[in-house]
Amino acid sequence: MNFPNANNTESPVSPTRQQNAVSHLQGLLRGNRQAGKGGTYAVCSAHPAVIEASIKESFEGGSLLHVESTSSQVNQFGGYTGSTPSQFAAWIHSAAREAGLSSADVLLGGDHLGPFPWRNEPSASAMEKACGLVRDCVTAGYLKIHLDASMACADDAKPGISERIIAARAAILCQAAEGASRELPSGASQPVYVIGTEVPAPGGEAHDTGALAITKAEDVHRTLSTFEAAFAELGLQSAWERVIALVVQPGVEFGSNLIFDYSRDKAASLSAALSSHPGIVFEAHSTDYQSPSALTQMVEDHFAILKVGPWLTFAFREAVLALSAIERELFGSRAAAGRISQVRESLDAAMLRDPSHWRAYYEGHEEDVRRDRIFAFSDRCRYYWHQPPVQEEIARLLSNLKSRPIPLSLISQYLPSEYEAVRQGQMKSAPEQLIRHHIRQVLRVYADACTLGS
Repeated sequence: MNFPNANNTESPVSPTRQQNAVSHLQGLLRGNRQAGKGGTYAVCSAHPAVIEASIKESFEGGSLLHVESTSSQVNQFGGYTGSTPSQFAAWIHSAAREAGLSSADVLLGGDHLGPFPWRNEPSASAMEKACGLVRDCVTAGYLKIHLDASMACADDAKPGISERIIAARAAILCQAAEGASRELPSGASQPVYVIGTEVPAPGGEAHDTGALAITKAEDVHRTLSTFEAAFAELGLQSAWERVIALVVQPGVEFGSNLIFDYSRDKAASLSAALSSHPGIVFEAHSTDYQSPSALTQMVEDHFAILKVGPWLTFAFREAVLALSAIERELFGSRAAAGRISQVRESLDAAMLRDPSHWRAYYEGHEEDVRRDRIFAFSDRCRYYWHQPPVQEEIARLLSNLKSRPIPLSLISQYLPSEYEAVRQGQMKSAPEQLIRHHIRQVLRVYADACTLGS
């Protein structure tokens, strides 16, 4: 369960296979616009266990493996995962190939590509770095690019920037992507784009709020018109033809301990707005923790691209802490490898050493914050799994549990869904398989929503 090797510089996938992946995506989106059926879910995570589960789900389900990295996770400076776009792309394609998945069914995307990681710098330097990131993603084989320049930089007027400026900066980012695309080998597929100004903040909602404002239909028309004009001003009309989706707020979000559920009635006018834009679907961010019926309705209402990330690492954490509880029941204060693991303690210590990824998200009594650091829906602990001390404790946990059979009664107590799968002969009780199955429970909700009735 190691994180990707930063030295992995494997050669990129052939242009023909890339083109097949893009054609696969475009076919799904056309089908959605024509019949309101079928879509794709994007796995927005760089966690190895999540990627492994996603590959397995795609391979066994025959679906497109659609993986996206954010500008904070992966960038030319390594991001918080320590991976550049070329390293991340090589890792995903290598892992998929080893699992028997064809590269033609692997689509890499860049999420929130823009100045977000450098927003505390002046706009000129932040945009220069953002353009460098976009170029690196395209040359690495990323084919779906979310252009997100919605955040204010250090020298921008407060409280925010206008839609016209956001669109102009997105066009500059697109120009960088198009330039990189022209440098690819002959036959390489051209990137497709996602735009929008009502973009949830990368990483999720900062605080639980009382209400969400759903994007208005007139805002959809105005945003598309504004972005089209910005693209035209830079001579990017051909790139505009490859804009496939618009990010909007359909009324779904989550905070520390709150989930805003999708309401088809409230989003009806927003969904109907697409009738004037036949080549566009909606991309829905922050769909984590939505019910199966809500996700199915969203796909039917042309939210044909569903993004999921925190729910997957939330499931990983659930499984790991459940295994930690099993470990304590099996070994008490002693373990075969020398001592019992301290996964939660190590994870919390890592978060306290560097609170930058969670401080703005959790507030209240000290005990509430302590609980939220580990258990909140916001899942800010996902930023810390890669740290060596935490990885060491996870390795110890897995080693201890492999030293003797795990009693079915304990699996039933702490991982009841996995107990049923083991009893039915669908899997063995090996700890890695228990974790993977738990993550795939979430992935199947999305897979079902995207294929139901298609």
